[in-house]
Amino acid sequence: MKEKLKSLALALLIVFSLVQSYYLIYQLPGSDSVITSETNYVKTENMGQEQAVEQFIFPDQMVVHLGEDRHTVFYPRTTFYNLIYSRLEGRSFENFQRRTVQSADWNVIRMKNAGFELSFPGGIPVPLLQRVMKLSSDPVFEGESINRIWIYIDDNGKKVHALFFSARGDVVYEASKADLTAQDVQQHVDFGQNWTPYTTADGKVYLPKENMSMVQTLIPIGVFSTEQMQRSLFFDPSITRNIQEKDGSEIYTDSKHSLQIRQEQRWMSYADPAVPTSGNSTPAEDVLAAVDFVNQHGGWDGSYRLMLQDGIGHMTDVLFQQYYNAYPILDTATFRYGTMRMQVQQETVSLYERSLLYKKEGSGTKSAVELPGGAKLVNRLHIAAGKQEITGIAPYYHAELKDDGLQLTPVWRVQLGNGGVVTIGPEEK
Repeated sequence: MKEKLKSLALALLIVFSLVQSYYLIYQLPGSDSVITSETNYVKTENMGQEQAVEQFIFPDQMVVHLGEDRHTVFYPRTTFYNLIYSRLEGRSFENFQRRTVQSADWNVIRMKNAGFELSFPGGIPVPLLQRVMKLSSDPVFEGESINRIWIYIDDNGKKVHALFFSARGDVVYEASKADLTAQDVQQHVDFGQNWTPYTTADGKVYLPKENMSMVQTLIPIGVFSTEQMQRSLFFDPSITRNIQEKDGSEIYTDSKHSLQIRQEQRWMSYADPAVPTSGNSTPAEDVLAAVDFVNQHGGWDGSYRLMLQDGIGHMTDVLFQQYYNAYPILDTATFRYGTMRMQVQQETVSLYERSLLYKKEGSGTKSAVELPGGAKLVNRLHIAAGKQEITGIAPYYHAELKDDGLQLTPVWRVQLGNGGVVTIGPEEK
């Protein structure tokens, strides 16, 4: 009997020892495991929040045509912009008819007919646009990328035209069945009756007739450390090695991927050269892969809008434009901040670039400023642009790093025909 009790006690001790060893190796539930595998790896460093692709798809501006060549512009997150866009998300558009852009005189329609335009610079692939709007399936239409949606009422004030312009610039699709009445469109247009009036000569450049009130602000910021970025991007940061570059930047590599840190610019570039060369993927699939990549490697530290740029070959060049309240932040060659850029091929991210700066919680100091409008703006545009054609203008925030935070100053960002960009700052008091 004693021998049986001894054997039972010994067996219990062995079981207890095995259980204790398991917890020492894998730690307690809810803690990070000591032993992990690449197959169950999700993320190691939380630097922001996960977001769905729908949160990045919205127009950069909403132009309202009031008739009689009167216009105004709404910007993201303003009251009327949100109201119109949220209503459109619940409407359905079906039976798309394809026609050439030359099939109508858009300048006449812009001047005479009440309606509004939604602008998506760079274009949004239809499969992504279908995630935020109810667009019927159409094999030809679904292969397009849309850079403008124009909804207006005809001359008789009864029929609604819903047009989707291809980013290629030669084709427009009209939804012959739209869940919108003339009264719906007119109500949306009426929101702009008492708003700042704008003028346009070509339907591309809209200039306010009055000064534009904005807020200059100083926001508190922090800096992501090199260690944070390594933990975020490398499966095992302990095996990375450091290479010092002559320009002062540092490169960290695990022999498969590389992370370049430019401390002076507070900027990082992550590269994965092992991109699949066979097979095909669509721009929409590559965008979804880009969003998933950021979700799994740190998250999003602010509000961004999706923009697609011209890629090379089968590469999809994805740009996420950062916003502060209603306006985007200007990324310049001298101070890299305000964008997150990715190159994706076969749903694999080969390049990921972003600022190491992030906005901290809390409000900064604010002061009211005015951007010039009317004749003052026209005069300053002539000086700033010189003989170059002006192809676009929009309000932005110019970011400048200060000792106590990041100063965001409102400016007009002016796009020139030669690809250059100039800015026009606030009125001097």
